[in-house]
Amino acid sequence: MAEMDDDELLEALGVEVAPLKTSSRTPREERMIAGFEDILRFHQTHGHAPRHGEDRGIFERLYAVRLEQLRRLPEAPALLAELDTPGLLSGPTTAATDVDSLDEDTLLAELGVDSTPDDQSDITVLRHVRSSIEKRAAEEIAERSACADFDRFQPLFEQVERELQSGIRQSLRFGQDTRILNGHFFIVGGQLAYVAEVGETFKAPNGESDARLRVIFANGTESNMLRRSLQRALYDDTGRRLTDPDLGPLFGDTQAPDDIETGTIYVLRSLSNLPFIAEHRDLIHKIGVTGGKVETRIAHAEKDATYLLADVEVVATYTLHNMNRTKLENIIHRVFGAAQLDLVIEDRFGNPVKPREWFLVPLHVIDEAVQRIRDGSVTEAIYDPQTARLVNPTT
Repeated sequence: MAEMDDDELLEALGVEVAPLKTSSRTPREERMIAGFEDILRFHQTHGHAPRHGEDRGIFERLYAVRLEQLRRLPEAPALLAELDTPGLLSGPTTAATDVDSLDEDTLLAELGVDSTPDDQSDITVLRHVRSSIEKRAAEEIAERSACADFDRFQPLFEQVERELQSGIRQSLRFGQDTRILNGHFFIVGGQLAYVAEVGETFKAPNGESDARLRVIFANGTESNMLRRSLQRALYDDTGRRLTDPDLGPLFGDTQAPDDIETGTIYVLRSLSNLPFIAEHRDLIHKIGVTGGKVETRIAHAEKDATYLLADVEVVATYTLHNMNRTKLENIIHRVFGAAQLDLVIEDRFGNPVKPREWFLVPLHVIDEAVQRIRDGSVTEAIYDPQTARLVNPTT
């Protein structure tokens, strides 16, 4: 049998050999199409055309500039008509963009284009030269959007800031513990971030496990970034992990340096004639902890700015055994921090004093908090002034 070449062999097998099609597009047109496809993918993902603004992500701003340029090119509508089903090219050119005010180098840099001497220098020529690394970065970086239910999370951020100030939480360099779980707090690029949801785990193209997250930021925005993307961002010098609340053992069998064998949580009501205090007397309470007698502690209240320079009455006491006073006070301040009174009065010498431990909270809620301290269920609870009850913001 005579030896057949490739074409003859394929023909004998019944395989039709089609000639390779050569593109009729010029390099310039191919680049315009590729650049517009990026814009279409953005529109499909986010439901709107890319927009300008310093608060927007770098890729959205890049696509916004690119779209402005395509709208100005007379040949773009005909070339991209079949692709432009959303009608992006027919949109108005935003005056705020001020593309014409940018010099060529600035605009090319904004577009991520390398201007080389042997290429055309016309500013209207779009050069699609992003590397594969840049493309992967574009896919991994999730755009932030406004968090519609941020009111659910704002008390959490306020609580965490108080816990950082009081030492209940600590900020640690990210790296030793790389876990990212639901309920974790981080500092990303100087912004406090909360992991509200962790999606199902899947295999990334590189074989590693990954998951889609819902991350809420303290400025009222959110992102559905990948877990691996958040880890990479946290490896930056400014990335920090916040520890869980270090409540420690409030009650135990062994004596710690700050433990007291028998202590008392006391709740006081002020008899001050200050208009605001008098108006809300039944709701304003001072919550404190002492290892001695409460009567001794308040003996000279009318001379002490801590007690608003007025007599007080004891409305409730709770006796606890072998407790850590500092940690207990930190818990009370955390739970009722949102209702802490912001008062400034002058002491006997005319010096301004800001009394602590006064809260605008009903007595029955204080009683509930103490019971939850005793059974250990107070860990996640905070006081909601709007509903006047203890809530768990994560649920």
